[in-house]
This record gives sequence, C-alpha cells and structure tokens, in this order.
Amino acid sequence: MDRLFANGTVNALELGPGSSQAPALFLFHSLLSDRASFDAIAPRLARSHHVVVPELPGFGRSKAVGGGLAAVADRMAEAVKDAAAGRETIVLGNGYGGFVALQMAIRHPAIADKLVLADCGAAFSQSGREAFSNMAAAAKAKGLSAITDVAMRRLFAPEFQAAHPELMRDRREAFLNTDTKVLQDACAALAELDLRAELWRVKVPVLVLVGEHDEATPPTMSVELAQMLPDARLEIISGCAHVPQLQAPDVFLDAIGDFLAVGQSVP
Repeated sequence: MDRLFANGTVNALELGPGSSQAPALFLFHSLLSDRASFDAIAPRLARSHHVVVPELPGFGRSKAVGGGLAAVADRMAEAVKDAAAGRETIVLGNGYGGFVALQMAIRHPAIADKLVLADCGAAFSQSGREAFSNMAAAAKAKGLSAITDVAMRRLFAPEFQAAHPELMRDRREAFLNTDTKVLQDACAALAELDLRAELWRVKVPVLVLVGEHDEATPPTMSVELAQMLPDARLEIISGCAHVPQLQAPDVFLDAIGDFLAVGQSVP
C-alpha cells in the first residue's frame, strides 16, 4: 500500500508485518532506475521487516526539493522518522539512494540503527565527475533518449542486457519517465560530492556492498568507503553490476541476510 510521509511530500510503498516490533527497513533506489528495482526482494524482506520503499524526491509521486543532495537527505530523514514510527531502523540505499542514505546519516546521526550502502561511495574520481557532467549536459540538450544507452550500460553489463531483453525494455521505459530536471540536478550534485571528511560522523554499523562489474560506481569507491567508515564491512558481489538486487536477487539477499538480523552488527 502506498502512503505519503514528510507532510505529504514523499510517496512510499509499505509492506510487511504490521507489528511495531518488526524493524523498519527503507529501500532507496538509484538515480538511473526507480523503486521497482527492489521488486524482486521487497516481498521477501517483508516477511521479517516493515519494508518501506519510497520514491526519492522528484521521482514518481514524491515532490522534488531544491538545495542539492543535502536537501534531499533532509527530506528523506523526515520521511524515515515519520514512517519508522519508533521502530528499529535500517536504511539500504543503492547507487544514488546510497549517497542519499550516507548524507542523511551524516546530517542526522540518530536516524538509523544500521546502514546498507550498495554501489556508492563518498566521492567520485575526476573521470566519474566528468561522466555525470556530460550526462547532465546531454540530457539538457537532447533529452533522456540521447543518454538511455549510456544509462543502461552504467546499470547493467552488456552480457546481462543481451540475456534479459524484456527486463531491459522495462528499465529503459522507467528511465525515460525520469524528470529531466531532477536528473540534471542529481548529476550536478554527484559531480561535486565529497563526503570523505565527514564519514567519521557515521557511528552505526554499515554493510558496504558493490557489484564486481559496476561501471557507474566502481568497486574502488566502495573499498575506500568501507575503509574510512568507523564501523563497516565490505562485500563484493561477483558477476553483478550497479543494481545487484535486480540482477541477482538471491545472491543479494544472501549478502545482506545476517546483517539485517535483529541484534546483528558488523563482525
């Protein structure tokens, strides 16, 4: 069931047991995808967690917010606090959703008890920054159709695309429904992002995951992130790219299972 949070500004799907004892698990989607990227895992996670799958600001029915990534993180912190309703809280972010979750944890240290950061990092290399700037410029000049192939390559390895034509048609359609201005603003924010000096503020346990073949946020970014966070563990998911929960849901669930268990932390 969809509900609105943060004074009606954030739309989210809720799944799972109604018990207030079930931990709240938030799933933040990537920039080049949408919340449907969690469709393969959300129902299974909802067996043990109160799962909340929001549309990030500017996506779907969630209202856009100005002010860069910090403002997006603040909006999502409001939504998380509202939807969690006092439960133990875990936030899982993939790609752009991971950057939002990380910024949120820095700015609102008490917002979550655990974090899962999949395929993100604290800062991009110069080539990574240029890639976002180029995507934003191309989208502005020619529209999203001009960068769809690039976007899909950043999400999925070519071999995976060739083997799953129906899924790729769905993912292309979802990408083309993205608000161009929201995409441009997010690309600009990521091109300038550097959270490394603030990672010490994240005191909660963090599981850092990355697909072995991630082109959008290469594994080196996750390695650096895990090394710099005070309490983190790194897992590299073999055979996967930027959205492992969609590419290999069983493998992804195995990777996060122990960490999500109540009372578990980073060993």
